[in-house]
Amino acid sequence: MAKETTHQKSDRLKKLIAILHKTYPNARVELNYSNPLELLVATILSAQCTDKRVNVVTASLFKKYRSAADYANADLAELEQEIKSTGFYRNKARTLKALGQQLIARHGGSVPNSMDELTKLPGVGRKTANVLLGNAFGINAGIVVDTHVTRLARRLGLTTQKDAEKIEQDLMQLVPQRLWTDFAHWLIWHGRRRCTARKPDCENCEVKQLCPRIGVKTEAHADVSAKVHVRSARRR
Repeated sequence: MAKETTHQKSDRLKKLIAILHKTYPNARVELNYSNPLELLVATILSAQCTDKRVNVVTASLFKKYRSAADYANADLAELEQEIKSTGFYRNKARTLKALGQQLIARHGGSVPNSMDELTKLPGVGRKTANVLLGNAFGINAGIVVDTHVTRLARRLGLTTQKDAEKIEQDLMQLVPQRLWTDFAHWLIWHGRRRCTARKPDCENCEVKQLCPRIGVKTEAHADVSAKVHVRSARRR
């Protein structure tokens, strides 16, 4: 298969964007929130946890903790119990308390709206900052690269990188800046609903004609692998 030129990749990306936009016109972050602080807290809690579980926890959490001061002054043991089901709750509780303290000390209790200021806060890396900026403030400063975006960007042949920040840089070179936030949403929704990690639904995929299926085993390959595994097991 001939190597794709930059022009060909750009042309294919435009078609991908058109189809994904049409397929997921209402794609958005799937964490429930009503202000920047709530989205920041929810995003921190979502580490190694599903959005669905986080939304269950924050339904009551956000009624009790309404401001940065509430987190700053929280009883740590009590906060741990409130968020326990999200996993890694001790670390997350310490992070949220420290976050509240830093927001008060540096930003008057408000969540800042710049990459530089956000990434200086406890528990906030570039991915979390991108989530905040794109969704709470409408600022396209970068592209959220989570496990779904990583998988699909590589599978679609948009990058060969494995490091999240390098993947982001590749995507930022290809995708128009005004679509950076939306593009991440489209890939995440497609990754959750169609192009899953273990069993991608290639047959019904909306972008199958544009996808090189990098890293996806064909059915024939899977059958051969299964037969080899069976034969190997019989010899043991």
